[in-house]
This record gives sequence, C-alpha cells and structure tokens, in this order.
Amino acid sequence: MKRRRYLVKVSRLAALASAATLAAACAGGPSRPVEAFNLETPRPFGYQIGDTVPMRILVQTRPGVQLQAASLPKPGPLNRWLNLRRIELVEAGADAYRIDLEYQVFYAPLEVKALTIPGFALRFSQYGQTVEESVPPWQFTLAPLRELIARQDVDGEYLRPDQPPALLSTAGVRTNLALALMAAAVLGLKLARQYGYLPWFARRSPFKTAEKRLRRLAPAELAAGLAALHSAFNATYGAPVFGHRLPDFLRAHPEFGQIQSELVWFFDYSNRFFFAVQPDLASADCERLQKLCGWCRAIERGSR
Repeated sequence: MKRRRYLVKVSRLAALASAATLAAACAGGPSRPVEAFNLETPRPFGYQIGDTVPMRILVQTRPGVQLQAASLPKPGPLNRWLNLRRIELVEAGADAYRIDLEYQVFYAPLEVKALTIPGFALRFSQYGQTVEESVPPWQFTLAPLRELIARQDVDGEYLRPDQPPALLSTAGVRTNLALALMAAAVLGLKLARQYGYLPWFARRSPFKTAEKRLRRLAPAELAAGLAALHSAFNATYGAPVFGHRLPDFLRAHPEFGQIQSELVWFFDYSNRFFFAVQPDLASADCERLQKLCGWCRAIERGSR
C-alpha cells in the first residue's frame, strides 16, 4: 500500500515537471525584437554655451520588426537650456537603423556644472504589438566662459589678449617672390641692352651709328650718308649687300621685309647716285634716307 502511494506521488511530480517545462517553453516565445542597441556619445566634458553635442544610435532588429518614426523626438527646444537642432533616421541595411542627433546647449554656468540630456523611448512594431527600447539619459559637464571673480592687477585692470593665430608658412611666397624678382631683373637687363643703356655690354647697333651720322650731315654730303647706310647693311648682314643681293639679305633678316619697297628704292637710288652719268636727284632725298635709317633702327632694336 505504501509502495503504491509512493508511485502515485512520483508520477504526479513527473507530470508537474513536464507541465512546468512546457509552460516555460511556451513563455519563451520569440526572442527579443531588438537584437543590438548601441548609443555612441562624444566626450562628456569641455563644453561651453552654444556648443553642439552630436549623438548616434545604432539599432539592429529581428526580421519583421519595424521602427516607428513617430517615436523619435521632434527638433526644437527640449527645455530652457537644451535644443534638438537636427535628427536624421537612416536605414543602414536589412533591419538596421542609424539615428543621428545633434543637440545645442544654451546654458551659461558660473562654474563647471553637470547637465543631463534626457532620454526617450523608441517604439517598434512586432506582430501587431508595440515594444519599446529606452535610450538612456546622458550626462556631461559645461564650463563657464569667464571666471566667477575677475582678477585685477595693480592698475585695477586685468586684460588678457586672445590667443594669437597660427602663422602661415611664407616659404612658398618668398620663393615665388625671389623668382619673380630674378625674372624682372633679367628682362630689365635685356631691355637695357636692347636700347643701348649698357655701354659696357652694348648690343651691336650698326643703324644706330648710321642714324647719328645722317643727323649731322648736310644735304650736300649725301654721299657720306649713303655710305653710312651701306656700312650698316653690310655690318648687319656680315657681307657686302648690293641691289642684286637684297633677297639674300631679306632671307637672313626677314624682319626687314616690312620695308622691302623702301630698301629697293635705297639700293636703286644708291646705284644711280654713284654710277649714273647725270643722276636724277631731288632735294628731299636726304630726308627720305634719314627716315629709312630710322625705320631700320627701330627694326634693329625690336620696336617695329
């Protein structure tokens, strides 16, 4: 009889244990809807009035769980010293969310003070039901812009200058300036040599010499003027130049091609002056020679 009662009691205990196991299994149901929740915050110190505080929330949910956007806080004032400037919800992947927040502080403490950004609850929808995940509050310290008691020196004033700005490197500017000055010096020397301002390094200027001689000659000394121009052409070409060799001269010095007609006149005039029995000469020929020499001088120094 006792053995029978014992067996009944054991069977009842086994039935209760099985029922408890089944109840526990049913109570477990589906796993937690939010698989991962991470709040990323900046440093909790070193802030002053007007500073912004960025925060980021990373959420990973189970498939089929949706974040309710209406549960996000709205941008605007949260209290008398804290303002939510910006909030952005980004779907970072399959069942993953990223929430970026930016707060701004408008509190002016007289000494270092600890403040707390309030938390809030995020709501998620799962199988027609709503579950919540709390975003914890975050504490940080705010420092004053000025000290509580202003110190004074012996004159009754205490002024501290702002920190001077960092100096910019001027190495590149100095290098460019030096190169520009060198280039300007070279160009200046070249121009000075071109215009004959450097007698110790003067450029060979045959037409300059001929122009000076023509200015000093009288109309009766036309032969000397023609000889001076011939000498200038010969010195420029490096060999005697006559009318039949004018094309060779122009090929060697094409810059004189712009006054080719005047050069043809000059060599024809010189040939008639020296070799004709009775040359047909005009009183204005001396002025025309001087003008021709001036053109040649301008071509010689590159100003024409």
